[in-house]
Amino acid sequence: MNHWLIAPILIPLVGGILQAFMGYAPIALRRTLGIATTTLTLASAILLMGLANDDSYRLYAFGNWQPPFGIVMVLDRLAALMLVLTSVLALFAHIYSLGGADGNNRQFHGLFLFQLLGLNIAFLTGDLFNLFVAFEVLLIASYGLLMHGEGKNRTVPGLHYVVLNLVGSAIFLISVGMIYSVTGTLNMADLAQKIPQVAPGNLPIVQAGGMMLLVVFGLKAAILPLCFWLPSAYANATAPVAALFAIMTKVGIYAIIRVCNLIFGEQAGDLSGLGMDWLFPLALITLVMGVIGALGATNLRKLFAWQVIISVGTLLAAISLNSERGTSAALFYLVNTTWVVGGLFLLADLISGQRGTASDQIVTAPRMRNRTFLSVLYLVGAVAAAGLPPLSGFFAKLLILDSAVPGTVRTWLWLVMLVGSFFTLIAYSRAGSIVFWRNVEGHLEEPRKLTGTIAVPASALIALSLVIVVLAEPLSRYVDSTAAQLHNPAAYIEVLKTPMVEEK
Repeated sequence: MNHWLIAPILIPLVGGILQAFMGYAPIALRRTLGIATTTLTLASAILLMGLANDDSYRLYAFGNWQPPFGIVMVLDRLAALMLVLTSVLALFAHIYSLGGADGNNRQFHGLFLFQLLGLNIAFLTGDLFNLFVAFEVLLIASYGLLMHGEGKNRTVPGLHYVVLNLVGSAIFLISVGMIYSVTGTLNMADLAQKIPQVAPGNLPIVQAGGMMLLVVFGLKAAILPLCFWLPSAYANATAPVAALFAIMTKVGIYAIIRVCNLIFGEQAGDLSGLGMDWLFPLALITLVMGVIGALGATNLRKLFAWQVIISVGTLLAAISLNSERGTSAALFYLVNTTWVVGGLFLLADLISGQRGTASDQIVTAPRMRNRTFLSVLYLVGAVAAAGLPPLSGFFAKLLILDSAVPGTVRTWLWLVMLVGSFFTLIAYSRAGSIVFWRNVEGHLEEPRKLTGTIAVPASALIALSLVIVVLAEPLSRYVDSTAAQLHNPAAYIEVLKTPMVEEK
């Protein structure tokens, strides 16, 4: 066993516990500890990506219990990619919070680290029940972060978010109970072995449990019709929280990729491809709904929140192709959209501070003081999000379009994605032209100062779209190998044979 596997879990856990006891400590100390913890988490995630790059699976069994018993963490290419993706986003969002967003809640940094803890457990766990536990950890933290601040605008969407996710948690628990009642296990590798052996009389129970799991993951991913809670919740969260929440829907997508390829993959017999027939049309409808929402957005935060839903539809459309090329393209797009949308949420807050009472509303207002800098950031982010050349979003969408085999599915995918991208561009163009160029007389007397603490994180996340272009070849190789690993579940099942260290 490699003890480094639990570093991305232990580091935010210890940091979060320390923050819980430091509520009345000087804010400078809390901030220093918070950033140090997030930085160490990123360092450990990069280390694990280096370990996973050899295509092998690594397992950590708590208490030295031989799998499938006990709590196990499994590291592969996908888990490592998600850890790095999350840690980079979290670090920049956390730095941005030092600009004042953390000032109204003494437990902000603790909640932030506990959410990071839940995310990392979700990506590393090799057990369905522990995935449920991870969801609960990150959701409890997200409840506090979402309500961070004051006012009805946050309370009502936060209440909807809490209620829907509590319902989802209940369905999750029922579904894993149904699956366990038949298979006697919730270890993912063990389930991959036992699902094909389920007796015909028990197939409906496992099938119902599996479909309920997909409903829960669909709720987490915000797929239609389970997506209407997201725009208001994300748009009313504080900027660093909304930026971190850009990864939240990807947890549901990660779970769909993992479960559909490992447990209900081609080797699952009668349960092979469970729910995949529904996934493609729902993904396209979700994409269309996201575009419609973006066209009707009244402020920048809502526009970027609908972009999250557009990205969910795009990702699931690629995943539902159920091919290595589709999965690889989806992972490439996932990296781009997560960082860019996170940066756009931070940018919306920067723009809001320059426009007085107009805030980030898509209305005319006096010309802002830092218009050139902010408009360039907006242009880069909008181009990357809409999928225009020469930025990373274009290459990601091109890979998705190219991954579909000729036929009806390809026709629908090309039609919806290309038309959707065109109208997404219109939505961004409309918002940008009004906010940056249609100005009224006068100017804001005291705009918010663009200090390095807030300007650098927003710029860095959006600029990562340029970095992805520069590193497109190594990133493509990595996601290609990740997709190949995911579509070979037999190798994952071998973790059950990992020898445990004998006690001396």
